[in-house]
Amino acid sequence: MKKRNRAEHYDRLTHPLVRENGELRRATWEEALDRAAEGFRRNVAAHGPDTFAMLSCARSTNEMNYVGQKFTRVVMGTNNVDSCNRTCHAPSVAGLSAAFGSGGGTSSYQEVEDADVIIMWGSAARNAHPIFFQHVLKGIRKGARMFAVDPRRTGTAEWADRWLGLNVGTDIPLAHAVAREIIHAGLHNTVFIERATEGFAEFAASVEPWTLSVAEQVTGVPAAAIRELAHTYAQADRAQLCWTLGITEHHNATDNVRALINLSLLTGHVGRYGSGLSPLRGQNNVQGGGDMGAIPNRLPGFQDILDPEIRARFEAAWQTPIQPRYGRNLTEMLEGMAEGEVTTCYLIGENPVQSEADSLSCIKRLSMLDHLVVQDIFLTKTAQMADVVLPAGAAWCESDGTFTNSERRVQRVRKALVPPGEARDDIWILCELARRLGHDWRYESAEEVWNEVRGLSPAHAGMSYQRLADLQGIQWPCPSEDSLEPPFLHGRLWETDPAKRGRLAPFAVLEHSPPVDLLDEEYPLRLTTGRRLDSYNTGVQSSGFASPLRRGENIELSPEDAARLGVTAGEEVRISSRRGAVVAPVYIDPALRPGLVFMTMHFPDEVDTNALTIEATCPIAGTAEFKAAAVRIDRLVTTKAG
Repeated sequence: MKKRNRAEHYDRLTHPLVRENGELRRATWEEALDRAAEGFRRNVAAHGPDTFAMLSCARSTNEMNYVGQKFTRVVMGTNNVDSCNRTCHAPSVAGLSAAFGSGGGTSSYQEVEDADVIIMWGSAARNAHPIFFQHVLKGIRKGARMFAVDPRRTGTAEWADRWLGLNVGTDIPLAHAVAREIIHAGLHNTVFIERATEGFAEFAASVEPWTLSVAEQVTGVPAAAIRELAHTYAQADRAQLCWTLGITEHHNATDNVRALINLSLLTGHVGRYGSGLSPLRGQNNVQGGGDMGAIPNRLPGFQDILDPEIRARFEAAWQTPIQPRYGRNLTEMLEGMAEGEVTTCYLIGENPVQSEADSLSCIKRLSMLDHLVVQDIFLTKTAQMADVVLPAGAAWCESDGTFTNSERRVQRVRKALVPPGEARDDIWILCELARRLGHDWRYESAEEVWNEVRGLSPAHAGMSYQRLADLQGIQWPCPSEDSLEPPFLHGRLWETDPAKRGRLAPFAVLEHSPPVDLLDEEYPLRLTTGRRLDSYNTGVQSSGFASPLRRGENIELSPEDAARLGVTAGEEVRISSRRGAVVAPVYIDPALRPGLVFMTMHFPDEVDTNALTIEATCPIAGTAEFKAAAVRIDRLVTTKAG
């Protein structure tokens, strides 16, 4: 029978698996759960709770992520929990938190439609965020001007009034030049700066060297285009600044985010309707996973785990002490595996073997674990390494609960299909493991979990299931059932009363730091990675179906580079970096500039692009520099026998 979607696909995991004599074999649920729990117990008893780590799932519900992080903190006794937020938008959370105290985007989708200026910075939203891009198009049709800032002339740039094709890794110099031009033209919002910010004088001095001519030389963007962007953004009544992985997947990613926030503070484009900052999330519940505490430094509701009053409230509710220190993030977990400091890992719906930078190193580190449990809907490459594989009934149509999107809107989802075979609900699996480890958890429904969330997270307190259904979703914060806050955050910054205004938003003084993986004669090409419209992340949920859009993986080259290398469209070539090599066919893209090549992460079964990417990470957020690897391309020479 032809399957209609990946939820019903033939290769779904339908029964538990355990490893025996080096091979995975079918097992009963009792055996698999017993083995998983015993492995956790044995390792923690031998090495301590901080040798355990969990990766929770950004595609699963808020309720599942809440129970997952609670399992880590209550049952296992550690804060070592993270998710793929680390791979993509942890720098956004870190940057926004440092500036404003919370890590969510400040605006709603409707505000994009009503903006006068939209800046898409490092975001190929037409391909990577097609639903959000419909709101952008509505804004353009109403008369908004759009600027696309991206090394590639993407499909998003085709809709822009102006494309600023910067060199990879020069976002901070470009932002500094925009800021300097705004200040020198007298277009900065002095009233807002004096009322709501701090550190302006130091910031203004720090951007002074970045004249238009210097920035043009470093970024490759014409001075006239930089000036146009600066004046248009500063003089707009309503302006939206949106970004995604082109900003966040760098070794200095949090600084990149702070550079964009500086522009909003300089112009007052934050804290009021139509003006704001929007990090666009690539998976359906990246925002929600972090909101639910599936990160190492925050409890549900994005509450700091170091705050003793907050911690005491959770300890009373959970009836267990919580470690008063931050846990390991994903990057630190992998480092801990290499050092023997993380010995057991529980992965729910994550596939780091294919999604992490320098994938060969990731495989090596996972192989060093004493005990690996993977809970997923497919037998991913990561699951193939596991000691125990637990089949989850967690596809998009098999779960009851809520998701939280990029505009902080919590929305209800309802179960439509029964999971295949013996697959079970994620929360049921977590409760069964908890009971085997001495905790009698018996959640009867997703709503019971959600009500526990509401009791502990002030930002979600007013979001009953009934109210979420009646209003078709609610943006946080929603502190009570009779409240409906404005669609934008940080309106307090415009208050004239200092007591109501609260903490000031600081400007950040930042230094330019070029990509870690340097270009040279041996590796002269800059590889940047991203998404295409037809596939999703590592392809686990989107492969296996014929599509008129899908062409598989390839290496995209400019016509100039193809001619210089003597390669033709469709020809297979070897792409090598300082870490590994892959083979892929050539696709010639006239929109690419010479020296820049492009690949995706979508087809690792065909071409493991992340064998090429570098593990250099942002020291604040732990996100790797997927966007800037140095590579070379060699033709494949074949000879005929005889």
